[in-house]
Amino acid sequence: MRETPPATPCNIAAALPRLARERPDQVAMRCPGRRGGYQVAITYAQLDARSDAIAAGLARRGIVRGTRTVVMVRPTPEFFLLMFALFKAGAVPVLVDPGIDRRALKQCLDEARPEAFIGIPLALLAKALLGWAKSARVRITTGRRAWLADATLADVERDGAGAGPQLADTAPDDVAGLLFTSGSTGVPKGVVYRHRHFVAQVGMLRDAFGIEAGGIDLPTFPPFALFDPALGLTSIIPDMDPTRPAKADPRKLHAAIRRFGVTQLFGSPALMRVLAGHGEPLPTVRRVTSAGAPVPPEVVARMLALLPPDAQLWTPYGATECLPVAVIEGRELLALRERTEAGSGTCVGRPVARNTVRIIRIDDGAIADWSDALQVAPGQVGEITVAGPSATDAYFNRDAQTALAKIRERLPDGGERIVHRMGDLGWFDGDGRLWFCGRKSQRVVVDAVTTLCTEQVEPVFNAHPGVARTALVGTGAQGMQSPVLCVELNAGIGKREWPRIERELRHLGEGFVHTAKVDTFLRYPKPFPVDIRHNAKIGRETLARWAAARRNGERA
Repeated sequence: MRETPPATPCNIAAALPRLARERPDQVAMRCPGRRGGYQVAITYAQLDARSDAIAAGLARRGIVRGTRTVVMVRPTPEFFLLMFALFKAGAVPVLVDPGIDRRALKQCLDEARPEAFIGIPLALLAKALLGWAKSARVRITTGRRAWLADATLADVERDGAGAGPQLADTAPDDVAGLLFTSGSTGVPKGVVYRHRHFVAQVGMLRDAFGIEAGGIDLPTFPPFALFDPALGLTSIIPDMDPTRPAKADPRKLHAAIRRFGVTQLFGSPALMRVLAGHGEPLPTVRRVTSAGAPVPPEVVARMLALLPPDAQLWTPYGATECLPVAVIEGRELLALRERTEAGSGTCVGRPVARNTVRIIRIDDGAIADWSDALQVAPGQVGEITVAGPSATDAYFNRDAQTALAKIRERLPDGGERIVHRMGDLGWFDGDGRLWFCGRKSQRVVVDAVTTLCTEQVEPVFNAHPGVARTALVGTGAQGMQSPVLCVELNAGIGKREWPRIERELRHLGEGFVHTAKVDTFLRYPKPFPVDIRHNAKIGRETLARWAAARRNGERA
């Protein structure tokens, strides 16, 4: 009698052993070397074997299934080897954006209560000096010497060499990682990812974009590169600072794209703006994906002009807590541009298969249990909610925030699922397309009947040729706010031209009922503050404080 083969564990790293057997010599990733150029290439066979060795070496030091482990390593080969080793071990990597405020970073690390800390030498030094992650009993450095650490990563790999396959028998509900949000609209929160969430994301991204194994990807946001091995792609890690995509050198990006025949790339809207502004065609690229914030229509148009006629530019909608939610292709987005510039919001497309996306009434309080009565009428703006296989169900050690963001829904078959509240406002049109209107926390409530949403107001004014971008903020008491439009002018336009532009913006606003409510226009004297993850989300909270100070000063 034939034995039934064991089931494959639910683990994002489970694809590695299979790919190592099927395509051992295919390059899994290429990384820039310390002296420039792409000196480092790792095949699927090497990625599988070396991550096995590291997982075995980590186990010898007590980093095993369930061990929360801070990873503060730059997007080098060590980062990807480490992450797959931790996934294979069933350990729980803890990822925090390195560019956030130091106090917030310390708070994130303390909240995570990590048992191990793996980082570059500078991160180990900061840990010692600033008291980061005091709970971590194991310290490993990627440096050449075990300075301020118990071992080097090279020691770990050497100790585990020859130990054989290390894939833990992880279950779907086992915790796979803690990914902290960027904190662009508040204090960062640790999102609890279970193995089923990562596995679902891989399948949903593959199906939504028609991704096939063998493609060459340029992922300019390192966490997204972790999906590539599970999809059978080759990752070309870009020569850039991933925390500053707006400062990326387009010549270096194009050199890598040409040299390796990149077929797809992922980047934030800030990176898309860099490539669009550079203006060099991308003849090998067949798929571009941009997420993190709405991509301005003019950037979409320029990028499509640089791509081959049959290429696609996708702008998926989602968040750290739930991704992907909905997708739209660039040409459809441009076809709806006039509606965006007339105040409809930004269309983010149709929900991805397997997601249930519904709009509920705006409420700043917690909602414990789902009821269909929460939903608003078709076409009405409300809060976007998502239930689906990639929707996470909790924040780590943040019960109050979990209660505000999650709703328990009982299903007809007796089961239940978590509905995630996106914290975004939006509506569905008659064709089943979802429109994003802005963050719930950034809406401006003028009075009992008038609420202004950032993505319904700003595009109207962004159409002005002298404007780089605008930001709607509210000043004054909650519920009786005065709407203020902060304006960042295009480079080269001086303050002498501001009076004329202000008059023209007021005239633009008078053309629509909702924008006519904006009565104060302020020129911001420098580029807007943006989030550290994508360099694209405007720091409207910071601008609101600035605007309030300006208005108070004017009245004084």
